[in-house]
Amino acid sequence: MRILVTGNLGYIGAILTPMLVDEGFDVVGLDSDLYARCTFGDDLPEVPTIKKDIRDVDLEDLQDFEAVIHLAGLSNDPLGNLNPALTYEINHLASVKLAQLAKQAGVSRFVFSSSCSIYGAAGDDLIDESAVFNPVTPYGRSKELVERDLAFMADDDFSPIFLRNATAYGVSPRLRFDLVLNNLVAWAMTTGLIYLKSDGSPWRPLVHIEDIGSAFIAALGSPRETVHNRAFNVGRTRENYRVGEIARLVADTVPDCRIEFAPYAGPDKRTYRVNCDRIVRELPAFKPQWNVRRGAQELYNAYQQTGVLQEEFEGPRYKRIAHIEGLLAAGELDETLRWAFP
Repeated sequence: MRILVTGNLGYIGAILTPMLVDEGFDVVGLDSDLYARCTFGDDLPEVPTIKKDIRDVDLEDLQDFEAVIHLAGLSNDPLGNLNPALTYEINHLASVKLAQLAKQAGVSRFVFSSSCSIYGAAGDDLIDESAVFNPVTPYGRSKELVERDLAFMADDDFSPIFLRNATAYGVSPRLRFDLVLNNLVAWAMTTGLIYLKSDGSPWRPLVHIEDIGSAFIAALGSPRETVHNRAFNVGRTRENYRVGEIARLVADTVPDCRIEFAPYAGPDKRTYRVNCDRIVRELPAFKPQWNVRRGAQELYNAYQQTGVLQEEFEGPRYKRIAHIEGLLAAGELDETLRWAFP
């Protein structure tokens, strides 16, 4: 099967791409490579890659593919809040255009990387894929809008699939330090502090990026009737934690550290506990292998090996928003977040 992976040079894409290759898929990437200077540790996997902004994709780019995995977009809430109009343009409108072109080109399966952030302010109840959406950020809202619009495109020849990833963690060549477990382990190792920016009460479902990769591979290989125009929460139901619980797991992993709350720490209205039983039950090829305790140890080992510094993960080298702001200030990106000098 020939697959186009958008965002193949990003945090998840850098892990998913070699997994797909190992499974025998013929993979082509598409990525503007905004984070070319942010590689952590190992080199990126090499597959043919179209260097292009997702907004500039044309029909020719989609020819001769059987499936599209769509990961590309502004990847977190701070980037989404930088310019909400651009967030909707990139994450929503460009995603819908990509799906329309894919359908026109004869692509039969379109696997969209959605997010459990669409549930937003959901409280303490355990919720499944039928839950009401209540996103509280432009990023979460953009995911909801893509799901809505792609669902209307589904027909006998085009199958959108929505994988609502839990909060990701784990080591990647394009590592993100703005994700809760990745961030807390980095703070603990470099400063001796597990630095909480909320009061620790919000719920988060967590999932390792390799398990996310397994979910995408399972979606590609499952019968059409199982996945056609359906959503799946990606993770394990038992891997829901309060942020304070995550901090205690980190404290068990990183020696000689303590938990501390930021001066502004308070409740976070983004709180959701997610039931992931559907994907385990209906996509048997999805076999998650990770838990948070093991993931914290993996991160700690990687940070020790590379000697990562606080000024790196809190600065423009690895912090997504700081990196983009630096490129803007230097004139390397224009105001639309396209490369000024392609």
